Amino acid sequence: MDFLDYAFMQRALLAAVLVGITAPAVGIYLVQRRQALMGDGIGHVALTGVGLGFLLSWSPVWMATLVSVLGAVLMELIRWYGKTRGDIALAMLFYGGMAGGVLLINLAPGGSNANLTSYLFGSLSTVSQSDVTAICVLAAFVVLVTLGLRRQLFAVSQDEEFARVTGLPVRALNLLTAVTAAVTVTVAMRVVGLLLVSALMVVPVAAAQQLTRSFAATFAIAVAIGVTVTTGGTVTSYYQDVPPGATIVLLTIGAFIVLTGLATPLARRRARAAAAAQPAPDPAECAIPASRQADGPVGV
Repeated sequence: MDFLDYAFMQRALLAAVLVGITAPAVGIYLVQRRQALMGDGIGHVALTGVGLGFLLSWSPVWMATLVSVLGAVLMELIRWYGKTRGDIALAMLFYGGMAGGVLLINLAPGGSNANLTSYLFGSLSTVSQSDVTAICVLAAFVVLVTLGLRRQLFAVSQDEEFARVTGLPVRALNLLTAVTAAVTVTVAMRVVGLLLVSALMVVPVAAAQQLTRSFAATFAIAVAIGVTVTTGGTVTSYYQDVPPGATIVLLTIGAFIVLTGLATPLARRRARAAAAAQPAPDPAECAIPASRQADGPVGV
């Protein structure tokens, strides 16, 4: 536990725990909406915010939050009104965000590839106290939304038409989901990196679904997996001197593989238990009536 003696590791572990909670908490709604790659697209756009932060000498985390929220809202508008050309517009938004971020970072005073790499793939030593403060505030917002409005968000994620009929503000909730996903991306970028955060939003949820049937259980297990892999990946990164983002994602994929292996025999056991619980057919109901017995054998 000697790593706890270092202030930068204390900050990194706190940020890792918050990322492990928030990423699956939002990801479960994106998976239900079949928008698993939304986090990846927001990560591309958020890089422009990072570049603007460096260029304007303002906090890259807060600037990335602002730009990624605007990008997420624009993505939702394109999804509503884009129709057949929507995929092209989204592609331009994603790649334009990435290109703009690279250009702005290099134009900024003191901008370098080292700064860019730390935001793309995460870095332990660069998590500052101001970053931790921003991450705590943003994580609190994500937790309040994902837990406080879980029934409404789940309803919209499952069936938008049914949710609209019941009187829920579907468009507002969709926008809120997109904004929450954008905030989560900026929460995670200092630990996991903008290019890898989408995996942490999706894979823990997919792993939890191998074992569970209910939304609440999937939510809880996905968050538990998220916290475990983020803290485990951060500690491994310290001892082995490897990138934290890549380590965390590989641990997440490993957890998915292990849980999938455990789920197969569990599913078979459940199927056998369900079959054994079914009542045996009544012989009296299966008997051929005497009136039909006189007619001889039944043809095929």
